[in-house]
Amino acid sequence: MNESEVPRHEPVWLVAANVVAWRRCGVGGQELRPGTKCFKGGAKVYVVNAYWGPGGDRVTVVGRERHTSRWIVIDTATRHLHGFRPKLVHTPRVLERLRAAGHERGVGADYAADVSATLERYARQYRAETAPYSPHPDRCLCHACLTGEPG
Repeated sequence: MNESEVPRHEPVWLVAANVVAWRRCGVGGQELRPGTKCFKGGAKVYVVNAYWGPGGDRVTVVGRERHTSRWIVIDTATRHLHGFRPKLVHTPRVLERLRAAGHERGVGADYAADVSATLERYARQYRAETAPYSPHPDRCLCHACLTGEPG
């Protein structure tokens, strides 16, 4: 295959985010786990779709899988992500996964900025609701404690 036959993908605007380094889980939020089951803490992911009906608590993301470093498309909880921001994506593997998932057109830059601000607000709210009446463990490493976020 020569260079003229290689499929070219147009860059698209998406919302990028990072996976939280540590998350609270378990009874009363007393257990801490690094990242998520599929992503390492701090991994960059791209939001493909958000489920606005139930209040944006789940999003579909494209990112590198924790153990194999393969690009995957998966649904995850919004509370496990932070640092939402608009990003013009050029990465061919991400664009291929978008096409395979049926979301190849992306969104506009202004819309991506609005969505990123909304998702950041939802993520903070959902992290605060994880275990609202339980104290954090000693030397807590959850995202809220590390960043000084209320909750």
